[in-house]
Amino acid sequence: MENLAELKDNWAEIKEKLKLKFGMLTESDLLLSEGKQEELLNRLQTKLGRTKAEIKILISQL
Repeated sequence: MENLAELKDNWAEIKEKLKLKFGMLTESDLLLSEGKQEELLNRLQTKLGRTKAEIKILISQL
């Protein structure tokens, strides 16, 4: 996954791509708050049934 600054800068675009790829994701699932990156990964891990490492790879490939 990109570093946090790059992730935050590109989050709107990444979020839309994730919503297109995984239609079951909601706005609350994709909420990225300051200092809450781990919570975001946990939500995505639960919703998508993938490991955190897989989620990070998935996001970096978008």
